[in-house]
Amino acid sequence: MLEALSLMPVWYFALLFFLVGAVLGSFANVLILRIPEGESVVSPRSRCPSCKKTIRWYDNIPILSWLLLGARCRHCGVKISWRYPFVELITAVVFCGLYLKLGWQWLLVEYMIFSFALIVVTFIDFDHMILPDIFTLSGIVIGLVGAALNPDRSFLNALGGMLMGGGFLWAVAAVYFLLRKEEGMGGGDIKLLAWIGAVLGWMSIPFVILASSLVGSLVGLGVALKTKGGLKSAIPFGPYLVIAALIYIFAGEEIAEWYFHLFVPSLSPVN
Repeated sequence: MLEALSLMPVWYFALLFFLVGAVLGSFANVLILRIPEGESVVSPRSRCPSCKKTIRWYDNIPILSWLLLGARCRHCGVKISWRYPFVELITAVVFCGLYLKLGWQWLLVEYMIFSFALIVVTFIDFDHMILPDIFTLSGIVIGLVGAALNPDRSFLNALGGMLMGGGFLWAVAAVYFLLRKEEGMGGGDIKLLAWIGAVLGWMSIPFVILASSLVGSLVGLGVALKTKGGLKSAIPFGPYLVIAALIYIFAGEEIAEWYFHLFVPSLSPVN
């Protein structure tokens, strides 16, 4: 079957994965809004948050409907947030990119599930400063099970990534609490990095920690200057872990292998 699929033009499947990603991005918006509120993600159907009118299917086409409606509700004219098509577009681009990078293999399915969930928790963390256990803990289990079943992945690598990722942030949080007598790192971030390690393996952890710290520090400094809240301004760290994990999926593995081969050749898988 894979041989037959490989004969189809690449652009055809790239477009298909883009469309699938856009549709799932629309569902991601539902999860982002409803899960923190404890609402059903199945019913009721999508509705305008202002007038509560049910959104018809032709007004709920990912990205396109938002553009055709001029970013306004058909019924009440209230402006529709740009974030809805943005989430749909991000998911579509990521899915398309994963197909172009990985092609037809089981890892593509794993990374699609992983990326979809990461996008959902990113925006939940932005909105509510929480990372739901239903994603992080389930993600750890799914990541480990996937490593055990997928012959292209190593279970020990996934287990090491989980322990290394979760253990590192747990140690940072513990030291911070001992020194400052206050919480500095949420438990959700610890579980998120453990989840990332379970899916991407232990070699991803140094890269994810470094990249997320750099991005988070720059954003945190900007927020502190803008709000004049000083360096104690609270910002969610989860989104920066997610950004770093996605970068690693598309380019970080090559960067990490180059780094280890250059500076720690004994740990390099290419040795």
